Amino acid sequence: MSQPTIHTEQLLQACKRGETKAQMELYNRYYKAMYNTAVRIVKDPMEAEDVMQESFLNAFTKLDTFRGGVTFGAWMKRIVINNSIYHYKKKRRIEEIPLDTVMYRVEDNDGIASDNHELENVQAQKVLQTMKTLKDNYRVSLTLFLIEGYDYEEIGEIMGISYANCRTMISRAKESLRKKLIEVPI
Repeated sequence: MSQPTIHTEQLLQACKRGETKAQMELYNRYYKAMYNTAVRIVKDPMEAEDVMQESFLNAFTKLDTFRGGVTFGAWMKRIVINNSIYHYKKKRRIEEIPLDTVMYRVEDNDGIASDNHELENVQAQKVLQTMKTLKDNYRVSLTLFLIEGYDYEEIGEIMGISYANCRTMISRAKESLRKKLIEVPI
């Protein structure tokens, strides 16, 4: 079952029959993307791992509800996002979460980024780190919009807000991010 040529539909059918090898194959195909999605929302690698595992369990136990209107990956990502938001809000209610403001820079021995690729990596890391300092609703909406590629309507549905409020929030989040990026040069 671990052959990469097996189509997802075939794996899904095998999962519905309870074949653990098929479940493992689907997990191996999607776990990295799902983990990255979870960690961007919950901001804790260990909790993101838990959210991802729980999401896969949810998906495998509710596989009969998957209708195929979207790809399995998109369906799975929606489960991960919903679980991530739930866990983040739950944790936030229990304790105040400190913001992680540590900057990561890729430098050579002279302390200067050595080429364009490394400079782009530094800039991307700066944007991601700066996003972590935004208000929670700004950070989550920008993550869903810019990184995950959801549209305003989908984000509004996920976050429980109207389409107009979603557009306004994302616009304000982008402006807040721009201001923070200008304040802290590379």
